[in-house]
Amino acid sequence: MSDLSVRSWRKASDDMSLDTGDQKLSARQAGQPLETARTRLFVAGAIFALCFAVLGGRLVQLSLLGGGQSQQRVAEQQGGALTLQRADIVDRNGTLLATNLPSHSLYVNPSQVLDANEAADKIISVLPGLTRADIFHKASAKGQFAWIKRNLTPEQHYAVNRLGLPGFSFEREERRVYPHGALFVHTLGFTGVDNKGLAGLEAALDDDLKQLAATPGGKMVTALDSRVQHVVHAELSAAMIEFKAKGAAGIVIDVNSGEVLALTSLPDFSPYAPGSSKASQRFNRATLGVYELGSTFKTFTTAMALEYDVVDMNDRYDATKPLKVARFTIRDDHPQNRWLDVSEIMIHSSNIGAAQMARDVGAERQKEFLDRLGMLSPLPFELAENGRPLAPRHWREINTMTIGFGHGIAVTPLHLISGFATLINGGIKTTPTLLRNDTPQTEENGGERVIARETSDSMRTLMRMVVEQGTGKKAEAEGYLVGGKTGTAEKATVGGYKKNALITTFVGAFPMDAPRYAVLVMLDEPHGNKATHGYAGAGWNAAPVLGRIVSQIAPMLGVMPLLPSSTEDNNEDDNQDNTQLLVRAAGKGRHFASY
Repeated sequence: MSDLSVRSWRKASDDMSLDTGDQKLSARQAGQPLETARTRLFVAGAIFALCFAVLGGRLVQLSLLGGGQSQQRVAEQQGGALTLQRADIVDRNGTLLATNLPSHSLYVNPSQVLDANEAADKIISVLPGLTRADIFHKASAKGQFAWIKRNLTPEQHYAVNRLGLPGFSFEREERRVYPHGALFVHTLGFTGVDNKGLAGLEAALDDDLKQLAATPGGKMVTALDSRVQHVVHAELSAAMIEFKAKGAAGIVIDVNSGEVLALTSLPDFSPYAPGSSKASQRFNRATLGVYELGSTFKTFTTAMALEYDVVDMNDRYDATKPLKVARFTIRDDHPQNRWLDVSEIMIHSSNIGAAQMARDVGAERQKEFLDRLGMLSPLPFELAENGRPLAPRHWREINTMTIGFGHGIAVTPLHLISGFATLINGGIKTTPTLLRNDTPQTEENGGERVIARETSDSMRTLMRMVVEQGTGKKAEAEGYLVGGKTGTAEKATVGGYKKNALITTFVGAFPMDAPRYAVLVMLDEPHGNKATHGYAGAGWNAAPVLGRIVSQIAPMLGVMPLLPSSTEDNNEDDNQDNTQLLVRAAGKGRHFASY
């Protein structure tokens, strides 16, 4: 073989070797991407597995260890019923009176609004209660925030949200809700848009309600009874219509614990729109208004005279003619024109007899007695709407005598029923409260004794006689032994009294053999009608309203009626004064033997 051939063969051989190496290198390079992909897939799988493990562990932790907080956050985010701003208010039986519900409030960021005119048109189409000019002004103003409407309803929230307007957003808030509407507005009051109490218990106990909200299951339990409140409100509303009265007030109180089961002042107003109500609607006649309550004060005069041993039941006073004191003349509305004993003074509501009894007691002792009853100063009561009594600056003899029959001194209806409860509960001072209190106000529990038990027993008998034989006959509620006293007074004005404008009141209790509850009914400027023969006195309007209230609430409160006596028993009692037999409590009155 020639050298040329050998060189050609070697070159060809070398070329073949290079080609083979290139082929091997290309195979390795081709396998690298697959290997890289496998590695990345493994790493990604490991990362996902780790993430799922962490999430699973966190879920287990939340479920077993942190469920309460998680549920709370979920409830808040989803708009659930769990709220933290303000505690619920319930009545004595657990019925809901006030609560918080989640709501949304609409606001605008003007810098993000594209077309203020279009936005105003669309907003007003779903929120017609607003004004277009106001919406346009807020949407086109400088700045970044302005409220459009607070506390939207769910329907309003949905409607606005559907509009999809740029610049308009929602803020989650809480709204105070009153399931009974205006029924308790003069006791519960109301809150503002910022959930701050502005009146009633909501204002007086604002801090307490916020603190209770932070307590699991925390709620404010009141002494109120929604069933009783409904009855009182309905009867007073009907009476206002029947007698064309401009206002009314009603209270039911437990005479032993001081708990106020019902408190109504009419007219009332919606707690959702207090700003659109009239001053006469917002005014609380039951706790803030002070009035001369007329002959109801004869109960205090009689109790005072008995307590100080100034009189006994046999003592009599001359009521044969009007009583002249200086330039004043005191007359009776139901003149008997004869001498009257103590019981007859109460039964016939004699101003002449009560004035003489008060004069015999004297100004200093009368003032001290009324002060002990709490009649001369504001009551220690939960509401800020708490009236201050008006009494004479100089307590002269004529003041003593007129106060003896309820003129010349002005108190709130709450003062009157609290003092009345003291007279018939055995003599322990009754302090009213709107909060649940199961502890009786007794001497053993620190209660203050104002009158002797014997005096209290005597007063119960006298008040029962007023309903059986006197001016309060129309207050009778069959089977419940109602006792009480009427009061009719002309409304006091600057410089005198307003003619033909009356305040009529009946304050009573049941059952009088062992009193449990006191009831007050007051009508502001009632008028006579055909059914009352034109008379507008308390015996014709306030008394029958009280009787109807007692007939309805007594069964609710577990007071059993007395069964009618047999004919034989009635015949045996014909020759007896059965009013004495009503008092079955231990310790008869010291004057009962005189009957």
